[in-house]
Amino acid sequence: MKFMKLGSRPDTFYTTDSVRTVSSEVSCDLIIQVKGTRYLLHKFPLLSKSLRLQRLCAEMADSSSNVQIIQLPDFPGGVEAFEICSKFCYSIAVTLSAYNFVSVRSAAEYLQMNEKAEKGNLIHKLDVFFNSCILRGWRDSLVTLQSTKSLPVWSEDLAITPSCIDAIASKVLANPAKVSLSHSRSRRGVDNDESESRRRGWWADDLAELATDLYWRTMITIKSGGKVSSILIGDALRVYASRWLPNVSRWLNGGKLKKSDSEDDDDDDDDDDNSTASKYRLLLESIVNLLPAEKGQVSCSFLLKLLKAAAILKASSSCKAELMARIGLQLDEASVNDLLIPSTPSGGETVYDVDAFSTALDHFMAQGQRTPPVSPQRGFHRRRSRSAENVDVLLQESRRSSSTSHGSKLKVAKLVDGYLLRIAEDRNLPLAKFVDVAEKVPEFARLDHDDLYNAINVYLKVHPELNKSERKRLCKVLDCKKLSPEICMHAAQNEKLPLRVVVQVLFMEQARASAMAKGQAGTTEFPANIKAILAKAKTTGSSFGGTTTDDQWSNVSVTKSPKSNISTLRLKLKEEAEAEE
Repeated sequence: MKFMKLGSRPDTFYTTDSVRTVSSEVSCDLIIQVKGTRYLLHKFPLLSKSLRLQRLCAEMADSSSNVQIIQLPDFPGGVEAFEICSKFCYSIAVTLSAYNFVSVRSAAEYLQMNEKAEKGNLIHKLDVFFNSCILRGWRDSLVTLQSTKSLPVWSEDLAITPSCIDAIASKVLANPAKVSLSHSRSRRGVDNDESESRRRGWWADDLAELATDLYWRTMITIKSGGKVSSILIGDALRVYASRWLPNVSRWLNGGKLKKSDSEDDDDDDDDDDNSTASKYRLLLESIVNLLPAEKGQVSCSFLLKLLKAAAILKASSSCKAELMARIGLQLDEASVNDLLIPSTPSGGETVYDVDAFSTALDHFMAQGQRTPPVSPQRGFHRRRSRSAENVDVLLQESRRSSSTSHGSKLKVAKLVDGYLLRIAEDRNLPLAKFVDVAEKVPEFARLDHDDLYNAINVYLKVHPELNKSERKRLCKVLDCKKLSPEICMHAAQNEKLPLRVVVQVLFMEQARASAMAKGQAGTTEFPANIKAILAKAKTTGSSFGGTTTDDQWSNVSVTKSPKSNISTLRLKLKEEAEAEE
């Protein structure tokens, strides 16, 4: 941290109540009031360096009093900054640093302590210190940039903010991947995620201390330099989100801001809650709009955490749409727990936001197709230009990619079935939503239907009110030929299943058992699970099914004529179909 000392005289200011006086043999002839504090000073040292005070005193020249009183109600930087400027006029020693530079520079500008008043005036000295010391140091630049929050307009007008941002960005661009612990990171400790910390930019933790708007502008400048990889940009955003978004859980509960301990519902509390929610919403949307355009530069898990935060904070539809599009392109990286996004009040009474997952699944399945899913609506106009470009790049990549590999789709199929198992426990989940998600998976992608069967079984248990037609619709996606022996055994005795499904299970197994009884096993190769169940049926001399909901055919023996067994099952299936009609 760099410091600059001005003046050499010892401090002769002293305080009595709210009055500050400089010790002198000369009587006070100028009283200046700043923020409730009165300064008893002298015209000569102050007016010789301040054009504004010269003008104000000249305007009061007709006053009969020997002591002139000047009010400065809008003085930037407060009493501390004014006192430093006053001491400089008296040549009293003062110390400047990155912590007080913004307030003192703004105060000096307000007082017009420039070269027109006196050569080598305070503004000149401050500018030399800023350019030669503060902007050359990493920490000094960051501290000064953070302090601009207290005087944002002055900092912009004096070019302090953009100069600090440019200085910080230039240092990052000079060596973006240098292996070094940042000041903030060494202060807070090393990240627990070793895989993430290995690739982290040395600058990510320090930038995470910036306020949202300053962070946004700094990251835009860094990205525009073109020297920092998208992976490092993505990781820096993850660090920033980890620094700030966890605070959302302290303020929010079920999508609503927590009440204060006093449970006071007055308008002031509501305004505070709305302000807090708006702050976090802006932060989230800024992060989303800074995400690298290229696929895979941030993890799917991180994107899903952002989507959960978006749901809680009621972020804009465009923000959520962009996240769902990004998640869809990387859905094969997700876990079931990550996908359990809390539902918002506007999303109905379901526990989880099934629509969001369904949309992400559409994006995944659409990869490589000629026509991509509908592009997210453009919004958030102040910051949307780069975000809109990101979505366009993602959709172009989606169209190019016949990329979604066979293995990825198999992985997503297992993921979908695991997700269905979890949401099936929701008493308020409509049948249509459950079936819609289940049917989005291509037939070839489900190598087995065991997990799907388990999800359907849970849904049937939780929703006993389903009628026959609804149960039939629920089970329509189930392929009995892809069930394991254990699941087949369970299905054959599951009274909650439609009779048609039970018949299909038994018909298939009985047909295969009959084929083996005729000695056709050598010419017809069955999967290992079917071989096992047929061997068991042949050994015990009984059919696979056991007791079912229809006692008339619950014990069809494999020793009977295969043709008569199949005919019997076909007849039962026909009777069931006629009964449903």
